[in-house]
Amino acid sequence: MDPEPRKSEDSPSNSINSHGSTQPQSPFPDEVLEKVLSFIDSRKDRSSISLVRKDWYNAERWTRSKLFIGNCYAVSPEIVARRFPKIKSVTLKGKPRFSDFNMLPHDWGANAHSWVVMFAKVYPFLEELRFKRMTVTDESLELMAKSFPGFKALSMSSCDGFTENGLKAIASHCRNLTELNILDSVAEDVGGGWLSCFPENFASLEILNFAGLNSNSEVSFDDLERLVCQCNSLRVLKVNESITLDQLQRLLVQAPQLVELGTGSFVQELTLRQYEEIETAFSNCKNLQILSGVWEAASLYLPVLYGACAGLTFLNLSEAPIQSGDFVKLLFHCPNLRRLWVVDTVEDKGLEAVGYSCPLLEELRVFPADPYDTHHRDGVTELGLLAVSHGCRRLHYVLYFCRRMTNAAVATVVQNCPNFTHFRLCIMNPGQPDYLTNEPMDEAFGAVVKTCTELKRLSVTGLLTDLTFDYIGKYAKNLETFSVAFAGRTDRGMQCILEGCPKLRKLEIRDCPFGNSALLSGRDKYEMMRSLWMSACNITVKGCRQLASEMPRLNVEVIREDGSDENQADKVYVYRSVAGPRKDAPPFVLTL
Repeated sequence: MDPEPRKSEDSPSNSINSHGSTQPQSPFPDEVLEKVLSFIDSRKDRSSISLVRKDWYNAERWTRSKLFIGNCYAVSPEIVARRFPKIKSVTLKGKPRFSDFNMLPHDWGANAHSWVVMFAKVYPFLEELRFKRMTVTDESLELMAKSFPGFKALSMSSCDGFTENGLKAIASHCRNLTELNILDSVAEDVGGGWLSCFPENFASLEILNFAGLNSNSEVSFDDLERLVCQCNSLRVLKVNESITLDQLQRLLVQAPQLVELGTGSFVQELTLRQYEEIETAFSNCKNLQILSGVWEAASLYLPVLYGACAGLTFLNLSEAPIQSGDFVKLLFHCPNLRRLWVVDTVEDKGLEAVGYSCPLLEELRVFPADPYDTHHRDGVTELGLLAVSHGCRRLHYVLYFCRRMTNAAVATVVQNCPNFTHFRLCIMNPGQPDYLTNEPMDEAFGAVVKTCTELKRLSVTGLLTDLTFDYIGKYAKNLETFSVAFAGRTDRGMQCILEGCPKLRKLEIRDCPFGNSALLSGRDKYEMMRSLWMSACNITVKGCRQLASEMPRLNVEVIREDGSDENQADKVYVYRSVAGPRKDAPPFVLTL
């Protein structure tokens, strides 16, 4: 494809309106308009600009180099290729989020290959591809490696389908690669041989993340060490569990300039000399801002991290079920944290330490060590969240898995931190009321939406009546993503959300009593949203058919389960699409 496609009838200077006549001359010359657009990176702003007038649409079309596609079935590769001729970077998402919780069959779809084939035909100067929740096969990786001479960045987050051979192709052919990012991916048969395929003089890597490969994927440490030694611009290094502490020490000696580090396993017998060497290596990482990994952390070795903690702004311990005592000691050395991810083994005592040690904290995520523990022996409660809110007044993002909660506690938390944009509370016992008053949790979430006027994402659980949904519909005017599980009483609840939240883009519902009336109440809303997911609700196939017939621009998919009632819609996925029904739906997906 010509690197400078000829601007024919679609160029900004040839703007024609819907009646065939030439539009009034733009107040800006083409060159000025395109120059201005080159400084605008926000995809939302660029999309808005393209709607102003025909010449602005064309100018935006010719100057866009980055593309974000939030649903690979919302548009086709052919449509994308026709509209945007000069794309250099693509972010492409596939399966809905509930696939992360094994709620979607493995072979549901979202194969990246048709996209890669089209990109290879029309975008020879493509530099970046970022996939999330997609099947990326070795065939696709090999085609990428051989089709884009200037290819620089590959990211695969929660992807599957590839093996060591695909990674070998990328390493062998992408001579300008600056980023290889594999996050939470389910890879088959990935050994360590792919690291040896980077050319001997290869030195361009700035980001290397293979933490997403499981511990059975043992890499060749000699090849890894050679690669780290050669890449003097390496800023991000995240390894998997197969890398030991003494190996990590050797890597840090070669790359003290790292800004982000994901460690390997912290379970190893160390001699006193090895302990001192790894401690020194961490202390010499003066630029470190982000730390993760720390798998199977042993109390004895956590102090080696202390010397690298002063500059940390993000500490991710979601893979390290650290006990509260060790966590408090570690936190003392981390005064500048903005983001913190932990497991609930830190308990309320650990979160109390967060409150008085991390005044700059903006984001907190607390994950369950064992979500199926029915004895409730561990975990965090409302007391931990209260302690954080008292000391961390800048907090605006929380994801909190807990065993119990109260209305009063949530109201106090949002009074202390009224700038929440993301509030995701998961009470792990379905239908759990306020454990002190035994009342529904309606007033808790009412306080959230009344106080936090900039709220964009909300997740609710616990014993909830329609009153919660009334509050959300009335006050959450900036809400974009709403998730609810095991809650609600009547269809009115879902209707309140659809009618009252004008900016809603994603709606995720599971194990709620909402039925066909609730589903159909969103007819006019769904075309303005990215997607609707409903599972284990009271939806029927007949209701889904009615929605599909009345709204032909929506794709309505019913995902069947073995042995289920053929009249019931077990799982429903609704999304807008300009490409029509997808052609690769497996037999268990009924496309209406």
